[in-house]
Amino acid sequence: MDSKNRLLIAVAVTVLIVGAMLTSFGRSLFILRTPAVELPSGSSSSPQEETPSGSPSGSGSYQTVAVTPQTVQAIIEYTLHRAESYYRELTIESFWEGGRSSLPVQVWVDGGWTHTRQVLSSGAVRHSLVKEDTLYYWYEGSSQWLSIPASSYAQDLSQRIPTYETVLDLDVDDITSAGYELHGDFPCIYVEVSHDTGLLARYWVDVDSGLLVAAEEEENGQLTYRMTASVLFPCPDDASFSLPDGSDPK
Repeated sequence: MDSKNRLLIAVAVTVLIVGAMLTSFGRSLFILRTPAVELPSGSSSSPQEETPSGSPSGSGSYQTVAVTPQTVQAIIEYTLHRAESYYRELTIESFWEGGRSSLPVQVWVDGGWTHTRQVLSSGAVRHSLVKEDTLYYWYEGSSQWLSIPASSYAQDLSQRIPTYETVLDLDVDDITSAGYELHGDFPCIYVEVSHDTGLLARYWVDVDSGLLVAAEEEENGQLTYRMTASVLFPCPDDASFSLPDGSDPK
């Protein structure tokens, strides 16, 4: 092999090595500079409907993303995760022409279990205990209980609250409004959803805990449902996740 051919081969090998290094380092630099979503902190002193878009945080590795009907589904899916241990008290209000009702609900969540105690309009107190695919329920004062298969939404249904993650399955055109705002003491993602049936639903999801802390529903312009909540973290040590006869669920 003459010197000219050896030189060409050496140059080709050098080019391949340099190209591989550039590809590897270039990919690493791109990954490092890809901004993560950062939601506003709970220290904001005043409500705001949307956060500024494209403004990097002080660390340089995060980017604040505006909460809009076009981005709210991605924000809910990738940045909101429900707390695993908490106690909360809900007030569930129903409205109809000429009347209203208000029901208190207590909820304990820990270790994958959800225990709900709700006072019904009749005065009876119903307990529900949910984990994975089973729901147990009984009435206070009785040692008898029943169990039924539970859907993935059983935890919320037992609390008589909507499941805000259903927003992820909606057509973006059904989301009429979205933003970031303070709801009471909670920094929240706010979502408003309109349905063809005339139903308008609003959700306020706490960005710190991923929990629904308020919700409203209107039908043809009339308020029909409202939920408000207070939350305590973590779940108290004296919380019970036993059946009414004192046994543990299977």
